[in-house]
Amino acid sequence: MNRVKIGAGIVVALLVALSAAWLWGSSGKGDLQRALDLAELRNDLLAARGALLSARVDLYIVNFGDASRDFESARTALRRAEARLKTVGRDEDVMRLGVALVRLDEAQQFAGKLDQTANARAAEAMKPIDETLAALAAP
Repeated sequence: MNRVKIGAGIVVALLVALSAAWLWGSSGKGDLQRALDLAELRNDLLAARGALLSARVDLYIVNFGDASRDFESARTALRRAEARLKTVGRDEDVMRLGVALVRLDEAQQFAGKLDQTANARAAEAMKPIDETLAALAAP
């Protein structure tokens, strides 16, 4: 009977120790996940901004084909960022990126027509991205 009590005590002590270790290990995981999500969101926004800048350079040197590819890259990154913002409930930022996507579509249409107005539309598409990046940097 004594051995059973000692064995049960050891099992209970091990369960308590394992539970405490699991709680301690997972205590900071939420903060790290939020920081990772924010970093991935910023990465998507900066990738979109970089692609738009590259498209503007391509338009400046009258390379409409490369500009169109850069617009596609920017669109992909903006859609990822928009999806991330929707999951965290930042509706104002989602609306801003919607405006950027509309301007990006217009820029790509003008580039398809070999029209330099595409450059102005690409510049307008960058403004909401910059505003969103600034809003994410504010505490």
